[in-house]
Amino acid sequence: MQAIHLDKVTKIYQIGEVETRALDGVSIDFEAGEFTSLVGPSGSGKTTLLQLLGCLDRPNSGTIEINGTDVGKLSPNKRAELRSAEIGFIFQFFALIPVLNAYENVEMPLLLSGVPAKERKERVTDLLEAVGLGDRIKHRPDQMSGGQQQRVAIARALAPQPLMVLADEPTANLDTANGEQAMEIMQKLNRETGTAFIFATHDPRVVAYARRIVRMQDGRVIEDKIVANSPVANGTGAA
Repeated sequence: MQAIHLDKVTKIYQIGEVETRALDGVSIDFEAGEFTSLVGPSGSGKTTLLQLLGCLDRPNSGTIEINGTDVGKLSPNKRAELRSAEIGFIFQFFALIPVLNAYENVEMPLLLSGVPAKERKERVTDLLEAVGLGDRIKHRPDQMSGGQQQRVAIARALAPQPLMVLADEPTANLDTANGEQAMEIMQKLNRETGTAFIFATHDPRVVAYARRIVRMQDGRVIEDKIVANSPVANGTGAA
């Protein structure tokens, strides 16, 4: 099922007299339940594409539709509502709230969206168990390793039950073992929940898990291929 549709999307950044065309007429679709890596050198446009998908910025031209809604026609408040309901984020530096414990960090987006207390407790507890942190719910970020913090961030991204989770270099601050563990957890949750995961990455560890690879260069998509038969993408072993 087509969930996200981009048609001839262009994004230009203007700094003084210098114009940078970060995206140049990108047309691409993403379906529900995808596990996709956006790859390409710095400046290729992959992070800009994530920002537009996440309704964090608006294109200069072109159309972005999420579940049939043209997000360019929404007011800032309506875009924020859509972002809160449909989009989860995983950041390179985890972005946890230091004074809150693991449970409270995962619960925060549910509090903000008014989810009832009983349902919040069930969702948060189930997600922390799913990422292997059922015994760390009272630990604050400074009491956890980088790998554990990223697992809290994964649980938080999934707490609102979004259509898609966007991740910008999610393994950049993790060692090899923790990076692979994070990818395995996200792969498992992708299959169990049907939530799409879209990554922007330079990391071959992330790319190895993808079932679809979108290669970008100079603000354009230059390759789009399905790699569902790879061992890692099928969850049958590491690359």
